[in-house]
Amino acid sequence: MELIPAIDIIDGKCVRLTKGDYGQKNVYGDPLEMALNFERIGFRRLHVVDLDGAKSRHIVNCEVLRRIASETSLVIDFGGGIKTDDDIEKAFDSGAAMVTVGSVAVTQPELFGRWLDKYGADRMILGADVRNGHISINGWKEDSAEELLPFLRKYIDMGVKKVLCTEISKDGTLAGPATPLYSQVMAAYPTLHLIASGGVSSIGDIEALDAAGIPAVVFGKAIYEGRIDLAALINSKSLIQRT
Repeated sequence: MELIPAIDIIDGKCVRLTKGDYGQKNVYGDPLEMALNFERIGFRRLHVVDLDGAKSRHIVNCEVLRRIASETSLVIDFGGGIKTDDDIEKAFDSGAAMVTVGSVAVTQPELFGRWLDKYGADRMILGADVRNGHISINGWKEDSAEELLPFLRKYIDMGVKKVLCTEISKDGTLAGPATPLYSQVMAAYPTLHLIASGGVSSIGDIEALDAAGIPAVVFGKAIYEGRIDLAALINSKSLIQRT
């Protein structure tokens, strides 16, 4: 399984929210130091979210991305505030290997399709943030009319291979992931590279996702709250990391 630690950024600092609520914020320090630590332990991938960008609807923390990309060899996917051609180009120019785009896929499907054609399915991750069965947008402040499975079908038919799915009610809660939801997605689209996100609290949660056939997982708060021994996770014999 692909193991992807997460760094969420507000005001240039590493933070975690609870259920996407900017009023429930814990601050954990310097994102670059976090990224360097992940690399030292043995991770190869990193998920970076510009929460200021998601709220402002344009990239804000590209300099943090640039520092991490230039001072580590981590393969970074970056999301938050990617709304325009300038935003996506800025993300790639700042060192992102991939971008995660969600809101644009709901509000401007033609633009998302153009980006998919231009940059390719290996560099584009479809963000599917779910609340009450519907896709949420713009930093989780709005719920759209799009339902998860038909939304995914539309973009898989267009060539999307990678989807980052976050169950918002689980995010930052340490209450366990929405494994039944992710299993439902994999049953419908078995060739999809699904990245599960939200609620992971332990190595056991990650092993359960792996056992359910989920290809990849993003996790953050469990790291910062000391719930997961990262060295033990990297060396877990039941998990196989893929690039």
